[in-house]
Amino acid sequence: MQEEDVERLVQDAGIIRHRGKIQAIIGNARAYLQMEQNGEPFADFVWSFVNHQPQVTQATTLSEIPTSTPASDALSKALKKRGFKFVGTTICYSFMQACGLVNDHVVGCCCYPGNKP
Repeated sequence: MQEEDVERLVQDAGIIRHRGKIQAIIGNARAYLQMEQNGEPFADFVWSFVNHQPQVTQATTLSEIPTSTPASDALSKALKKRGFKFVGTTICYSFMQACGLVNDHVVGCCCYPGNKP
């Protein structure tokens, strides 16, 4: 993507028009591709922060669910070292939740491991 692409995207009312975030998306895509080209599969990299096993939170209430963990802190630091931007520990933890690296359903939830809907 070129600067004119960034300019076009900054004008697009259908997306977040923060120039820095748009540039970060482009840069993050490049950093991701660089990792893959260097033989470091992104999935293996990410899963390594949870020892390749989903982590299950033992929360009984929503207030017990963290917004970050030492694993998300480490993931954030490692991503930044590889050139990623806008990858703080909280967004990394949200990513880990969305991708199934952590299961933060409360113990009584039907989605908690072992519970039936």
